[in-house]
Amino acid sequence: MEKFLKVAEQGFVILSIVIYSSGPLPLFLSRGAGQGILEVSPDPTDYSSIQTLFFLNYLIALFLLILRWKKTLYFLTKDWTIWLLMAIALASFFWSAIPKLTQVRSIALVGTSIFGFYLASRYTVREQLRLLGWSFAAILGMSFLLAIIIPSYGIMSSGIHSGAWRGIYVHKNTLGKTMVLSGIIFLSLAMDSKRYKWLSWVGFGATVALLVLSKSSASAINFVTILLLIPVYSTFRWRYDLMVPAAIAITILGGGLSLWFSGNAASLLESIGKDPTLTGRTLMFPYMLDMIEKQPWLGYGYNGFWNDWDSPGAYVWWAVKWSPPTAHNGFIDLLLELGLLGVAVFAIGMGQAVVRTLHWFRMNRSLESFWILLYFTYLVLANLGESVLLNRNDISWLLYATIVFSLAIAESQQSTTVEKY
Repeated sequence: MEKFLKVAEQGFVILSIVIYSSGPLPLFLSRGAGQGILEVSPDPTDYSSIQTLFFLNYLIALFLLILRWKKTLYFLTKDWTIWLLMAIALASFFWSAIPKLTQVRSIALVGTSIFGFYLASRYTVREQLRLLGWSFAAILGMSFLLAIIIPSYGIMSSGIHSGAWRGIYVHKNTLGKTMVLSGIIFLSLAMDSKRYKWLSWVGFGATVALLVLSKSSASAINFVTILLLIPVYSTFRWRYDLMVPAAIAITILGGGLSLWFSGNAASLLESIGKDPTLTGRTLMFPYMLDMIEKQPWLGYGYNGFWNDWDSPGAYVWWAVKWSPPTAHNGFIDLLLELGLLGVAVFAIGMGQAVVRTLHWFRMNRSLESFWILLYFTYLVLANLGESVLLNRNDISWLLYATIVFSLAIAESQQSTTVEKY
């Protein structure tokens, strides 16, 4: 019976991760919508069933935490930054431009964080990574099957993205973004596995294939950037007398490349067939800065900026003559929603987590530290072109919360072990 419950719990985690990745229910409920063209449906898609699934996920995670209440209470205070950020998001109801929306969605954000805390308190980082491997193996398999068996769903068949694969997701860019995450998961597993190592490399190969088929340029660039940074990160394990000069040289080289890219960005983007304004995204920045200056400290409330033509984001929409749903930059959206206070708390939490990771990375050649370092890189790169930083019911925030809690718990356990001796 105990073995069955353990397997059932792992099954619950794997299924939840697939749902948090945004697939495949939104695609099927929308009947394959999102082809990259303006679609007017007489029957708007009802996503209430997905909301119900997430609510059940929160309840089950909370129930499992209560079952292990002593362990839960012990780990609960090991990291304060995420809980403080959740408190700010909940409190932003009082100053939100859209209070009802902020109230509902901030509760969902707390629920997502609770599931992340459950994962961190229940499984070690190594166990989490293996569960992620099984979850993304399921995503890969379903994406290939759907594109082959039901191409009208698995492949975008009309609009400007016709022919691009989207797998089990509504849009090809979502598949591309997910495949970058899948790639670093399977690469981390492949570099550590002793048995069945070939399975991890198969997963990595399938991930690259889907990334190419998605035709997501931004995701491909992020993926290549992460791969190129791997040998750079290896310098963090060198002796200090070698690491410091190497870090200085890398910083100078990186700064020079950034300046060169900034000066040649337009021609480089045009050479790969991309709009230098990133489809109008860069044109929004001055108008968003105007709105930030009006409420710099607390922002407009969690998910309280972009909504409709009566929301604060309408000022930006009127100015740029189109209506993006986000700032297409997670850091700017965080500033718009929770102001400098929210950004400061997130920065402190992220900074602490990076320091802990680098310490772990230097002390041993563990799978865990390598995976976490790659994930933080992915999170930063993904949020430069999209807004997935503080998203409720989203795998990016779920994994960030899980990792931050896991690092704090691991440091606490290590300190306890040292004190015993």
